[in-house]
Amino acid sequence: MIDENESADFVRRNPDVEVLEAFVIDVNGVPRGKWIPRERALDVLSKGMAIPRSVYALDVWGRDVNGAGLAEGTGDPDGLCFPVPGTLSRVSWLNRPTAQVMLAMRNPDGTAFYGDPRQALADVLQRYAKLKLTPVVATELEFYLIDPVRSALDPVRPPNTREGRWHTGQTQVLSISELQDFEDVFHGIAAACREQGVAADTTLRENGPGQYEINLNHVPDALQAADYAVLLKRIVKGVARKHDLDATFMAKPYGTQAGSGMHVHFSILDENGRNIFVGDDSPAETLMHSVGGLLENMHESMAIFAPHANSYRRLTPSEHAPTYASWGFDNRSAAVRVITTSKPATRIEHRVAGADTNPYLVLAMILGAALAGMVEKTKPGGAITGDDHAVSHEALPTNWDHALQSFARSGFAYATLGPKYRALYTACKQQELSEFSLRVTDVEYDAYIRTV
Repeated sequence: MIDENESADFVRRNPDVEVLEAFVIDVNGVPRGKWIPRERALDVLSKGMAIPRSVYALDVWGRDVNGAGLAEGTGDPDGLCFPVPGTLSRVSWLNRPTAQVMLAMRNPDGTAFYGDPRQALADVLQRYAKLKLTPVVATELEFYLIDPVRSALDPVRPPNTREGRWHTGQTQVLSISELQDFEDVFHGIAAACREQGVAADTTLRENGPGQYEINLNHVPDALQAADYAVLLKRIVKGVARKHDLDATFMAKPYGTQAGSGMHVHFSILDENGRNIFVGDDSPAETLMHSVGGLLENMHESMAIFAPHANSYRRLTPSEHAPTYASWGFDNRSAAVRVITTSKPATRIEHRVAGADTNPYLVLAMILGAALAGMVEKTKPGGAITGDDHAVSHEALPTNWDHALQSFARSGFAYATLGPKYRALYTACKQQELSEFSLRVTDVEYDAYIRTV
């Protein structure tokens, strides 16, 4: 919880703030909450706020998922949510003076509520703490700036397309001039990150038209790293909207252009602050065992790394998005990239997750798999060179249903997230999958309605 004096001091230092946005993060990584008037803000910050427990188990359209067991037949009770330290700050992209705070739900006895994805990651970190180990984590988030004017026949297009300046065939990777084209947007994002204490680092132009990437700094607190990723998404979307643009973290908004990922970099420190991935003359066994654990449990984790129907469009060959459970030294075509160019900064880059994921769940599965590999001394097999994926490397699921069934039966997901959260997540995704199965696409009508 946030210190009561800190809350009172924030309110005093911001006399113009009229409203407090208080929110939790649901199963899909979506903020859900309420606007609190200034006169009630201190009460919420010190005593918490009631929110229905079922808010954690909504589908991507915001509908109750009865199969998750938190809504129908329960009376839909409230849970009490308390502020997450470090998340009370101003919101700079709204016209009305506004503050925000992230919340986490607790049970009546003070223990954390199992349906909060933030707690799923906290449980994994407790296992590290028992071994006196600390993951150091950073994320890289890719996204597209898109034109806010859309229609059924023109659902997504780059900014300024109507002026003819953009063409979907452009890539312009690492272009400085295209960063300058949106100088005000990125200045606003940087300012909001500073205001909210989000440790943003590098901004760069990516491969797709209107695609960019923002890197976050490494921090020795994986919960904070996930908080930063969630808050950065919110900042990017909010600032883009202020500048008459939209921003999307959809994994594959353009069928023929690069997808957007969330790459996770991490190393692990022992109780003396030493990076246990660093060996004397070669990578340490702990590093290799971590890689082994990541590869062994990757297939069963794919429903977390690729949580939506669109996610699987990104996982195609030659898109720098992995299709095999493989690893390599400084190899971006591998699912797990081992980086040893700077010995003290030796680390793993996990390249599988899309930008459309829930960061808490992604980090829980990655760090859980790495820890399992270290405990079980799992060997990763041979490293790949180039794009040469040996037949010994397992192909990753390219089908949402397949990935979800694997997750639902997974002993690793059961051990990492707990049986209740595995069931909750599966129910939410099954409801979404069922909805998609009822929708006939325009491509199907075009191909079949008169032809077959």
